[in-house]
Amino acid sequence: MKPAPFEYLRADTLDDACKFLATHGAEAKLIAGGQSLVPMLAMRLLRPAWLIDIGEIAALARVVIDPDAITIGACARQHVLAAHDGLAAALPVLGQALAWVGHEQTRNRGTLGGSLVHADPSAELPLVAVMLDARLALQSTARGTRVLSAREFFTGPMSTLMEPDECLVEVRFERWSAPCVGSAFDEVAIRHGDFALASACAQVAIDAAGRCERVALALGGVAGAPLDCSVQAASLVGSVPDDGAVDALAQAVAGGLEPPGDLHASAEYRRSLAQTLCARVLRAACARARGALTEAR
Repeated sequence: MKPAPFEYLRADTLDDACKFLATHGAEAKLIAGGQSLVPMLAMRLLRPAWLIDIGEIAALARVVIDPDAITIGACARQHVLAAHDGLAAALPVLGQALAWVGHEQTRNRGTLGGSLVHADPSAELPLVAVMLDARLALQSTARGTRVLSAREFFTGPMSTLMEPDECLVEVRFERWSAPCVGSAFDEVAIRHGDFALASACAQVAIDAAGRCERVALALGGVAGAPLDCSVQAASLVGSVPDDGAVDALAQAVAGGLEPPGDLHASAEYRRSLAQTLCARVLRAACARARGALTEAR
């Protein structure tokens, strides 16, 4: 199929994009990489009257690594982020997740912001944003700039708190101050690059004695939006995480889920996957944190 007719506008600056959105509002859609939007246009699931291209706005593609945070522009290409040496050291979980995103061709065009705004509940990058409770900066002509946490931004399948006249500008990830931090991402799909049946990511910080100081955990594909499980995971804080504790936590988290079922996976199968993946990423994150501790010594 072909998209329904639309008018095309190219924004050279963020101000231009916001002005176009203020004028055309709900009748417009922003496009950067187009890896999610174009297929939906082709299937006529979306029929915007105006398409506003923000893909070449340099200010939206920056990557800034500070001692306390990493700030990434919404139009930063996924393949650029995956190959960025500084990000690999400062925010390894992002690279771990990007390895699962689509295929090389889609990562060449796809953007961080595009994935977040599309808000697919099985997508990898929204899951990382929720796990680390990233801060998303949105800008509009009417309201200026406002910042939302990732855990409040996603409201359901393909649904967010972003208003029709707003543009996602940048995403800010906190850097954990603990010296011994490990992270992991894993998912199960019918084929690599397909939508995840279930996914999980975790980040763990340990002290010199190997005790858990801080932990974050999130699950994807098991609810209408990425699911933050960090409150349950906090049961590990203060202890040396062993297999028994990790397995008990994974079982408790999975037991509280009510995942959807479809022709690809039943609800019970997704619940079982969530338990397995939860334990797997926690073990891997703990192992990498212990590896960092060994190197520090």
